[in-house]
Amino acid sequence: MLKYVAETACSEMSRRSNRPAGFYDAIEYIGPRPQKPRRSKPNFFGGWVILLIAIGVAFVFGRPLIDSLKAEQTVTSIENVDRSIARLSTSGLFGERLAAAVLQQTKSPVSYDDTYRQISYPNGDIPVKKGRAEDVIIRGFRAVGTDLQQLVHEDMEKCFREYPTFVGSSAPDTNIDHRRAANLMRFFEHKGETLSTSRNPSEYLPGDVVILSHPGAHTDVDGQIEMHIAIIVPGPADHSSEPWVVHNLDSTPKWENVLLDFQILGHYRFER
Repeated sequence: MLKYVAETACSEMSRRSNRPAGFYDAIEYIGPRPQKPRRSKPNFFGGWVILLIAIGVAFVFGRPLIDSLKAEQTVTSIENVDRSIARLSTSGLFGERLAAAVLQQTKSPVSYDDTYRQISYPNGDIPVKKGRAEDVIIRGFRAVGTDLQQLVHEDMEKCFREYPTFVGSSAPDTNIDHRRAANLMRFFEHKGETLSTSRNPSEYLPGDVVILSHPGAHTDVDGQIEMHIAIIVPGPADHSSEPWVVHNLDSTPKWENVLLDFQILGHYRFER
């Protein structure tokens, strides 16, 4: 009997070892037949649609900006600067000749420099390759025969207390007084024609001086609101009826259509 059981067990083990791989008796495995996992096919169509939409959005919104930058480069080209200077410099109007003088400054690079320097008097100037917003004004007026360094100093000697107070300033200083926008503003109030600060472009003529500030500007260490100064010039080419400005905001004198980007604190006309 024992011999029969052993022979039967050996026979069963031999039969199982000869079965193909993956074969199971019902008693050994209960469940669904094993299946290979399905691979999802990549949706190339959806990816291309997203890419095309992104390109379309960039084209629609980016094209106007690119066109605007190209247009600005075109209208403020050296050729247009020279044409405007040639037209304005021979004018019988002081303001237009002044506009030509400040436009001339846009042709040469200037490193922004607001440091205090010892300079000669009168007709003193810091190095010509350096300067800031006020130096554009000083050099422009000087090119048409008006030395604001001397005129501001003489007026401050007569009425120093009417000028803004700056830290460390207890008397007129020919080195720096004319290079401060707040002082130039007070000088033009004393000696020039004070005009409207409206935002109507037609009220601004070539050669007008404007005192500007960014909306929400803070006061500086001297208690003065942060000021900027510029001179009105005609726009280039087809924009000649528009009041653009020449100014040095933070790098070099530029000819730009930015007047109404600022808060206008003062508007003056001065001829001498």
